[in-house]
Amino acid sequence: MTVTATSVDQSDQPDQLQPQPAPTARGLRLLRRLAPAAAAALCGVLLYVSFPPRTVWWLAVPAFAGFAWVLRDRSWKAALGLGYLFGLGFLLPLLVWTGVEVGPGPWLALVAIEAVFVALVGVGVAAVSKLPAWPLWAAAVWIAGEALRARVPFRGFPWGKIAFGQADGLFLPLAAVGGTPVLGFAVVLCGFGLYEAGRLAAEGRRTRTLRKAAAATALLSVAVPVAGAVAARGLVSDKAENGTATVAVIQGNVPRAGLEFSAQRRAVLDYHARETRKLAADIKAGKVAKPDFVLWPENSSDIDPFTNADAAQILDDAAEAVGAPISVGGVVEKDGKLLNEQILWDPVKGPTQTYDKRQIQPFGEYLPLRSLVGAINKNWTGMVRQDFSRGTKPGVFDFDGAKVGLVTCYEAAFDWAVRSEVTDGAQMISVPSNNATFDRSEMTYQQLAMSRVRAVEHSRTVTVPVTSGVSAVIMPDGTITEKTGMFVPDYLVQKVPLRSSKTPATELGILPEIALLLVAAGGLGWAIGAGVRGRRADEV
Repeated sequence: MTVTATSVDQSDQPDQLQPQPAPTARGLRLLRRLAPAAAAALCGVLLYVSFPPRTVWWLAVPAFAGFAWVLRDRSWKAALGLGYLFGLGFLLPLLVWTGVEVGPGPWLALVAIEAVFVALVGVGVAAVSKLPAWPLWAAAVWIAGEALRARVPFRGFPWGKIAFGQADGLFLPLAAVGGTPVLGFAVVLCGFGLYEAGRLAAEGRRTRTLRKAAAATALLSVAVPVAGAVAARGLVSDKAENGTATVAVIQGNVPRAGLEFSAQRRAVLDYHARETRKLAADIKAGKVAKPDFVLWPENSSDIDPFTNADAAQILDDAAEAVGAPISVGGVVEKDGKLLNEQILWDPVKGPTQTYDKRQIQPFGEYLPLRSLVGAINKNWTGMVRQDFSRGTKPGVFDFDGAKVGLVTCYEAAFDWAVRSEVTDGAQMISVPSNNATFDRSEMTYQQLAMSRVRAVEHSRTVTVPVTSGVSAVIMPDGTITEKTGMFVPDYLVQKVPLRSSKTPATELGILPEIALLLVAAGGLGWAIGAGVRGRRADEV
């Protein structure tokens, strides 16, 4: 019997007989697609972890190294999405405190908007990542994004500037060189340079060749910021150039739930007066030194002492008891305008000087788009029944020769608001604040870190009187020497240096930021031009 072999057409067989990709291969391909997105979000979270109250400031460097990895050589669409995910990973946990009082809606809306700025930065970083010395251009692009975010919308929201996460860090002295833009630039440059150094090292192992110029640039991107920070320590000094002042910071605390609005306001005033009388008793008993002046927090007298005689009497009695002038945070109405005002209350003369907050908080002290917000949720418009008006002049109180610049709460996030007090003659700075509505969230620690950066930026003592904590005294080198707990009545008394010399950051003002914006513009222009030339060459 003869057996004839016949061929079998595989295409005629059922699908299940066809060779199929292994499930693991499909999974690996999916993982490779998702890895950049996951890495972008996780690097954003890592950047958040580097911020106070934690002291792991150095995590910002690997966070930006990872951000560089996910963005390098990406298309603009991919970079936009990856940048947005990085922004969400960073800002969602950082700003969760904004929803403590009003719920998650405003918090999520704020993060969704602010992350757009980070997404645009992602596009810019991806564009310049193909240029020589790209870490320099990319770090400048990040600072350009921060500059934009600090100005729009609604006069900006600088919260989350990289500089504000570096109060405990190696790079902090750079704040005295060029303010928050230079400090932030150094951190981001170091992160991008670290990634580039690693990438070139891996490339060198693979190809057995080393691009020396590129490698030198990458190493300099890491070394120069570190060396600059070490060199800048000489700009930081606690020397009492204009003598000293003994200052008292009062934290009266706030009542818990259970009181209606007017009673709450009266209770806060009473609490701060009571803690001041306690200080006066301790002075009389010889337990603490008599202060030259006393600093109360923002909103420590929401009852207008100019129209309420009982509130004025409480302030008279408190100032007389302690025997020193008091800076009081009040809410006052003048000529139909509602003002968040600091009032210098003298024990003999009563109110003598005032400062009206200039950078007021959108959706907290005034309500943009009021009709639209009301249509979404009427409760939100009820929380801001009347908009506060803005002050127009810097506030430097003269306490018998000691000049104290006032920067009220939210203003501490804005470079110009702090610098204007120093250029107007302030020998020290006070940041009266009211964080009670944010409970025990990280907000108070984030804001305290801002004040530490400002102390170094302008080489000034900074005091932070807060209604419910954390109140603190900060030396010109950024060190906290005294602080309170949260939601406890307390006072701090300390002799602090008064200083009048100006750091390069104070003298230069906005110029370092403008210089970095020009670097960013130059890098983006170069990248766009190179892309256009490349497309024309392809067409030919």
